[in-house]
Amino acid sequence: MAELPTLSISPEKAYFIVAKARQFDAKDGVTDPDSGSNSSDDGMRSVLEDLPDDPVRAELVSFIHDLNDDEQIDLVALTWLGRGDGDIENWDELRAEAARAHNKRTATYLLGMPMLADHLEEALSKFGHSAEEFEDMP
Repeated sequence: MAELPTLSISPEKAYFIVAKARQFDAKDGVTDPDSGSNSSDDGMRSVLEDLPDDPVRAELVSFIHDLNDDEQIDLVALTWLGRGDGDIENWDELRAEAARAHNKRTATYLLGMPMLADHLEEALSKFGHSAEEFEDMP
């Protein structure tokens, strides 16, 4: 088997994004926009609502923004690989396309992608990594 390409983004960082993306994807639309109750009265249901000032989204955007350009490019290429836009054998071409498309809106692009966590996890498995490696991450 051929040697796997080297990633600029660490698997730890990628799996952190997977975990946070799963939290973000679990959110639901606003169900009670005029709720006058407090969180304990409504059984904490509002924590699962997708609000514009969502702290999980803010954390993800900040984390992705703080990655260097090479890490952001790898993140996009991994997402494309995981959704089936290419194979590990043509990683260089996939990454080159991600580099050509790179801009300052990487986080917005990725967070708008359905199944982001699944795509990343699938791609990372092609690089020989699994979520179990990082289960004890804070």
